[in-house]
Amino acid sequence: MVIQNQSVTDSPQSSAEINSLVRSQRSFFASGQTRSIDFRLEKLKLLKSAILQSQAQIVQAVQGDLGRPEFEAYFEIASLAEINLAIKQLKKWSKAKKIASSIEQFPSSAWIEPQPLGIVLIIAPWNYPFQLTISPLIGAIAAGNCAIIKPSEYAPYTSKVIAKMIQDCFDREYVAVVEGDVSVSQNLLAEKFDHIFFTGGSNVGRIVMKASAEHLTPVTLELGGKSPCIVDSESNLEVAAKRITWGKFINAGQTCVAPDYLLVDRKVKAQLLALVQKYITTFYGEDPRTSTNYGRIINQKHLQRLTSFLENGKIICGGQFNLEERYLSPTILDQVNWSDPVMQEEIFGPILPVVEYDNLNEALSWVNQRPKPLALYFFSKNPNKIRQVLDETSSGGVCINDVVMHLGVTGLPFGGVGESGIGSYHGKASFDTFSHYRSILKKAFWLDLDWRYAPYKLSQLKLIKWIVSR
Repeated sequence: MVIQNQSVTDSPQSSAEINSLVRSQRSFFASGQTRSIDFRLEKLKLLKSAILQSQAQIVQAVQGDLGRPEFEAYFEIASLAEINLAIKQLKKWSKAKKIASSIEQFPSSAWIEPQPLGIVLIIAPWNYPFQLTISPLIGAIAAGNCAIIKPSEYAPYTSKVIAKMIQDCFDREYVAVVEGDVSVSQNLLAEKFDHIFFTGGSNVGRIVMKASAEHLTPVTLELGGKSPCIVDSESNLEVAAKRITWGKFINAGQTCVAPDYLLVDRKVKAQLLALVQKYITTFYGEDPRTSTNYGRIINQKHLQRLTSFLENGKIICGGQFNLEERYLSPTILDQVNWSDPVMQEEIFGPILPVVEYDNLNEALSWVNQRPKPLALYFFSKNPNKIRQVLDETSSGGVCINDVVMHLGVTGLPFGGVGESGIGSYHGKASFDTFSHYRSILKKAFWLDLDWRYAPYKLSQLKLIKWIVSR
């Protein structure tokens, strides 16, 4: 895979260079230009045009970083739907909302209006390196902020495409890309921002949150976790297997909301696993290594971590790997224990452990004993069981009788809960994340009753008691 060298201005690396960039953005934000709705719409349209013109480069870059098939590489450009929604709805989202004021405030008017936060930092991951960079940027621009973007150094091809595209679109004092390794991230986190948006693992998420606490900077943390996929005996197993296989093994399992492990009713386990194996062959052929429809692991270090899990349980499908090619075949692990390493951390790769259960209460108990996941999947035709799962579990999102696809509904906020994340985005939720909703009360001068002023009288006390108790 060869990508032509991009002519990108040297990215700031040192703390002094980054501090200078932050100061220049603060100066630009203070000019008030980003507050204009017309300005924001113009920049959103400019970003949309740039993405459309860069589609081939984006796809090529993602293929270089992750070996993704062209079809899956186009998932990165799904952010166009979010831009279209923001362009269409921005004026509505930005309108002030009137609030009824109480009688003791008469005469007055009250309202809430969204304000941009200021300068935001977006730290992006490597697994969907373009989409998960641009999606929060759309919300930041729509809300009227300036932004500094830190793409993942583990996806260098995509990072260069993003840097070139943003440089061609925007002045650096408005939106800028800072490339580099962990030392650059540390220099960025030492600065004071008005919001930090981080997508990645929980360990780095803790570092980001700790750094943000130094400046009391609010954060959005899009993390992950072990998203369970529960399959009830009252399911359409054929469709369930097909959807689970797709959702688990797209991007070679490197999807934050991929089903992390299967919890399957003992009565249908054998049938379900046979169907999953059938669809692995249907999707990727007898040898997925030669398939043009199957991706690669991001780097050798991550692959080595994944192959250590192959010692857990019993491999009933897959297990082949090639370190040089960053290849790991779609793998199913049976007979795993909750204490096995594969069940202790998010897998983030093409390994699917299987745990069987005898009744749904047992399965939900196991789920609830663990950190709250980013997503939870349940396959069943039984409406009572569906309601039970919704009532008795907590997760960032839920998909019933499918996996991953809830991310495709732009009107659904996406985010975690507990250890799987803080805050949400997508659609209007992105605009909300990067906005401060300021409460405003406006009083008139023509009436000013003395009920609240000292010296206080008994009649005033009676009045205040009536006001607070009614």
